[in-house]
Amino acid sequence: MKKADLQMFKELLLAIRTRLRGDFSAMAKATLHKTRSESSGDLSSMPIHMADIGSDNFEQEFTISLLQNEGETLQLVEEALERIENGTYGVCLECDGKIPKMRLKVVPYTPYCVKCAAKLEQRR
Repeated sequence: MKKADLQMFKELLLAIRTRLRGDFSAMAKATLHKTRSESSGDLSSMPIHMADIGSDNFEQEFTISLLQNEGETLQLVEEALERIENGTYGVCLECDGKIPKMRLKVVPYTPYCVKCAAKLEQRR
């Protein structure tokens, strides 16, 4: 891959990493470090309803799931940046074939070509 292309992908990955880190930190802070009353905006000292607790729990579990997904994507971005540094970016980890630039433009952190990604997805 040309140096100019690698630089473009590196800048794209760095921007994604910055955004994901910010999103991750904000979500973690907003969800995991607040009490029930703070997160729902409930300033009342009245007893809470069971449905409110269920809604709060669902919202917290949903946010934890989002955090996990963003953490996994962040890891893929870090690994892609490492591949750029060691000269293996754009090469499929499964078949050693070239990953098309169009695929990398859509998913710049992908470690697999389309065929191998589909095969791996079918195994899951």
